[in-house]
Amino acid sequence: MMRWLSEWWRGGTAAVEPVSLRDAARLAQLHGASFAQGWGEAEFENMMSERNTLVHRLRLGRKIIGFAVSRIGADEAEILSVAVDQAHRGRGLSRTLLMTHLGHLAGRGVRTIFLEVEENNQPARRLYDRAGFMVVGRRERYYKQPNGEQLNALLMRRDLS
Repeated sequence: MMRWLSEWWRGGTAAVEPVSLRDAARLAQLHGASFAQGWGEAEFENMMSERNTLVHRLRLGRKIIGFAVSRIGADEAEILSVAVDQAHRGRGLSRTLLMTHLGHLAGRGVRTIFLEVEENNQPARRLYDRAGFMVVGRRERYYKQPNGEQLNALLMRRDLS
């Protein structure tokens, strides 16, 4: 037991779990650090209070280092955002987060998942490819950058059934 407690205290054990409203500020901070147009704390609070939205946090020890957000409609869902703190990327934690999140979506009766990903975001594309998502479409100039540049998005799909 002492080893587990020691790992937890130092931040060695990762856990994917449901969020609480108290997490909104941290999720907004992570989103803002990960995307050109970050969502605010109020946006996260609103999403967390919606019945058709599923939000998980990725915790390492006592610190929230990532999250996944999906919106559910009937037997389909759209992943709205997945983010992991820059300092913790490249360790497979985003895969753990994503796969756990997908399992919870399946448990809610979701059979098909969609998402959009920036075409040139190679780390995210590798994550989704390895998780079984397939490119099914493309949206020209979908993402607008702060400098005015517009980047293409790929529409991806994965069937859970």
